Amino acid sequence: MTAAAPVAHQPRGGLLRDRSGDQRVTNIELFFDLVYVFAITQLSHYLLGRTTITGAGQTAILLAMVWLAWMYTTWVTNWLDPERMAVRLLLVLLMLVSLAMSAALPRAFGDFGIWVGGAYALMQIGRTAFMVAALPPGPLRSNFARIEVWCVVSGALAVGGGLAHGHARELLWLLAVGVDILGGVVGFATPWLGRSRTADWTIEGSHIAERCQAFILIALGESIVIIGATLSGEDRVTATSVTAFIVAFAGSVALWWLYFDRSAAASTEVITASDDPGRLGRSAYHLIHPVMVAGIIVAAAGDEKILTHPSSVASTPSGWLILGGPGLFLAGHAAFKYAMWRVIPWTRLAGVAVLALLALAVPVLPEIALAACAAAVVAVVAAADRRPHPAG
Repeated sequence: MTAAAPVAHQPRGGLLRDRSGDQRVTNIELFFDLVYVFAITQLSHYLLGRTTITGAGQTAILLAMVWLAWMYTTWVTNWLDPERMAVRLLLVLLMLVSLAMSAALPRAFGDFGIWVGGAYALMQIGRTAFMVAALPPGPLRSNFARIEVWCVVSGALAVGGGLAHGHARELLWLLAVGVDILGGVVGFATPWLGRSRTADWTIEGSHIAERCQAFILIALGESIVIIGATLSGEDRVTATSVTAFIVAFAGSVALWWLYFDRSAAASTEVITASDDPGRLGRSAYHLIHPVMVAGIIVAAAGDEKILTHPSSVASTPSGWLILGGPGLFLAGHAAFKYAMWRVIPWTRLAGVAVLALLALAVPVLPEIALAACAAAVVAVVAAADRRPHPAG
């Protein structure tokens, strides 16, 4: 995250965006995102192959590392002009390292740990070092100097985790993620260098909002790919498999509708008009959005379960996937709505409660019926948003 005085103009040859107009998302940023489509696919399959508490915890750590690598880049491109050659080359190099990290995710807690930890450290430290070297003296450069100190600490922990074994790797990576999250929360407070306030983070709010909305679409796209690919791999299409296909698709549509029907555009307007967009960027987008992304990943794994064995009675792991994905998404969206409007979103909390009650039916309901109930809960919550107020 960044802090600086407003920038109205930059010298010729500078790397900062021209703040005189709208800060549109560029083609190179969208190209950069393609690597993270692959990363989300890897995480979904990692979870599907390890439906245990340990597997869920490992997936959460890896998602946090993937999210922070992507989100820190998003903060950087909020300030830098991606059309400048140096910035474009930076993004291409970050893409390459991200691709290597994503390819290593299935064996992150095996023999490819150093690939994941090393790639994470290289991105966090290298990206920030680029900013410190490229920017002229001033508040923005000073803040990136503070960020670099925090990134060196988190990077060392990430590399240490990649070299460690067993639970030590999980602990060190969890600490690395914690350092990068805590840094933003405390304004990257650093001895002798001071700290920043969110009021000083003169970001372009609409750009941050649009970038995070794009990541939600990336995650939903993975869900759609799983639905289509699983059906196409069936030897014989039956009425049951077609029903499972429709139920899984309806669940993805319900998640999209809940997020994009009203709150996405409305929240963009809120952060754009805010006197303190940095605060909203940190809370509503940087910290809360990965919870919704986690919900989509879990839901995608649940979709593959019901598409593979649509008539099976739900087991406990399957039930957690089928109900837990929408539950996580609703909980994350509730926190997002509260962060943006400071109104308790009762409909989302009620939806989480209903999904929790549905868990009682896991031993008796077929997976496809459980998934249909979960999709219906999300759809009802989304329909409730049509009421004439923004924070329901």
